[in-house]
Amino acid sequence: MADITLRAFTFLDSLQPQLASFIGKTARGFLPIPGMASLFVEIAPGIAINRVTDVALKAHRVAPAVQVVERAYGLLEVHDVDQGEVLGAGDAILKSLGLQERERHRPKIVSNQIIRAIEPYQAQIINRTSQGMMLLPGQSLFILETEPAAYVAFAANEAEKAARISLVQIQPYGAFGRLWLSGPESEIDSAAQAALAALESIEGVDAK
Repeated sequence: MADITLRAFTFLDSLQPQLASFIGKTARGFLPIPGMASLFVEIAPGIAINRVTDVALKAHRVAPAVQVVERAYGLLEVHDVDQGEVLGAGDAILKSLGLQERERHRPKIVSNQIIRAIEPYQAQIINRTSQGMMLLPGQSLFILETEPAAYVAFAANEAEKAARISLVQIQPYGAFGRLWLSGPESEIDSAAQAALAALESIEGVDAK
């Protein structure tokens, strides 16, 4: 496929319970369960993600939970209990694109902040639009924004491994990826550190 930009390409070795449950609640595809391996791929132009999905499903035994086609970008998530199947699907995608993993965009942390001892009214506003766990007054809230968007899924998964937090909301598609995590102050500090370290560990090229 010509003129395809590999915006994000990230492998999750084991979907954590809250992230898997959030995908299951919000996605329209074939829903994963905790412990499965997962691959998130984001490309431009968006419409080409249909061909990427076709390649992945024909090459290996994986199931798609998320396929989003936007004006500019396309997102695909595939998963399976066998990590080898997911990695194989990723290799097939890269081969079809004529690209290598190192040619993906390196994630950029657009913003990150921790709001401590959240006020009751602000908690209520956030809960009205979230699709995950409830944010409780007095908890700390970590908000992360990344570019490309798909990388917030990897950040969320690593944060959940590292700390006892609640996944309030995640949006891994669009111009920016956004993540909201809540919990006790010390746990949120650990989660934020893990999420940021996860993003910094991803190698790639800088977006033009």
